[in-house]
Amino acid sequence: MKLVHQINLAFALSLILVLSVTAVVIHYVLLDHFIGTQRKDMQSIGAALTAKLETAAAQSIPIESEPLTVSGFASAQVAEVGVIIQDSQGNIVRSTPVTPTAQYMGIAAVRPDSIASFKSSSVDGQFLTEVTAVPQGTMTLITPVSKIKAIEQALLGRLMLVFGAGAVVMVILSLFITKRLIKPLMHLREELKKVKERQFSEVRRVSASGELGAVAESVYEMAGELERYNHVQRQFFQNASHELKSPLMSISGYAEGIRDGIFEGEDIRKGLDIIMSESGRMRNIVTEMTLLAKLDSEDDIFKAAEVNMKELVEETIERINPVLVKKGLFVHLSYGDNESLTVYADRDKLLQALLNIVSNGARHASKHIYIQAGLQKGRVVLTVSDDGEGISEELLPYLFHRFVKGKNGETGLGLAIARAIVERCGGLITAGNRQEGGAVISLGFPVHRKTSVA
Repeated sequence: MKLVHQINLAFALSLILVLSVTAVVIHYVLLDHFIGTQRKDMQSIGAALTAKLETAAAQSIPIESEPLTVSGFASAQVAEVGVIIQDSQGNIVRSTPVTPTAQYMGIAAVRPDSIASFKSSSVDGQFLTEVTAVPQGTMTLITPVSKIKAIEQALLGRLMLVFGAGAVVMVILSLFITKRLIKPLMHLREELKKVKERQFSEVRRVSASGELGAVAESVYEMAGELERYNHVQRQFFQNASHELKSPLMSISGYAEGIRDGIFEGEDIRKGLDIIMSESGRMRNIVTEMTLLAKLDSEDDIFKAAEVNMKELVEETIERINPVLVKKGLFVHLSYGDNESLTVYADRDKLLQALLNIVSNGARHASKHIYIQAGLQKGRVVLTVSDDGEGISEELLPYLFHRFVKGKNGETGLGLAIARAIVERCGGLITAGNRQEGGAVISLGFPVHRKTSVA
């Protein structure tokens, strides 16, 4: 069964259940209200007639000449009330001319034996009776409950007609609203099928409101991210094949030349040197590609611990010092005063990222490299800048992408690896140009605060 039919069926069943329970409750509430109102009316009528009969007895007026009218004594009388007056011996001395009660009992006039039946019937709920002592004997007021029930059922029937009309309107509104709610969901299902079939570029934004609109927007954004990821992956494999093809061609060409005797003497040694150099280049590319793949897919490759950034920077300078000496570069270090520069990261991987960043700065610097570390807005910030030519505006947005090489670049994977490591360590890496000239790369990490154990 379709979702729209399930929702409509569930709503209809719920509506029927609610209306049924409401009808039962209203039935008993109305009946109880009418009976209570009638009892109060009978008490008011009894009090008024008792006062009237007492006045007649005081003035020695015969009871037969005293009219027994019950109208006007109660403002909200529900049903007709019959009046019967008996003397002290139980004989009927006066009653309404033709009491409604007698008609309901199937008799033409009230007889003494019918009084007992009225009173016994009032016990099992057929009649309401109100017995009052009067100077002439006793006065009994009688109202059949069936008359009250008839009035209540007539009113309940009208209410049920109103409920029925309201239910029909609600069902129509439910169909309309459900259709409006389900229609975007059906569109969203079609877009998800495109995602399943990897047609990310064909996914369209579904217009909806509320939580469904948020889900639709998330699906659209997810499809865009997957499309960009596929594009990056395709570009990655294209660039990887291109980067590997060049050294392979050199290795293959020199190997065939040596085998066929094309190179002789010193040329053979030069050819072997090129083969060794290109083999080393291929090994570096494969190693970096493998590391990138592990950073993207393996969670247990990171062993996080407390890392002191000052110690890590100093070790980075020691590792890269031969390159700095060879190129005649000077490194300037500066730290914030009395600041704890401790982060929670994988020390070896973060060291690799710093080596890649500083090596990149060393390739482009003219004479100086500046490394600054400190606290900024509650984060540990490390910047590596140089006095070189800077980063071109065209290259800057793609600097951390794979196989994106600038001037004097090697494999184009160093900064991509650095970004993957920094982000896996919970940090953020950005790049830009200094106002004085040269490039600057910034790394920001959350401060790791040691928890004291009591």
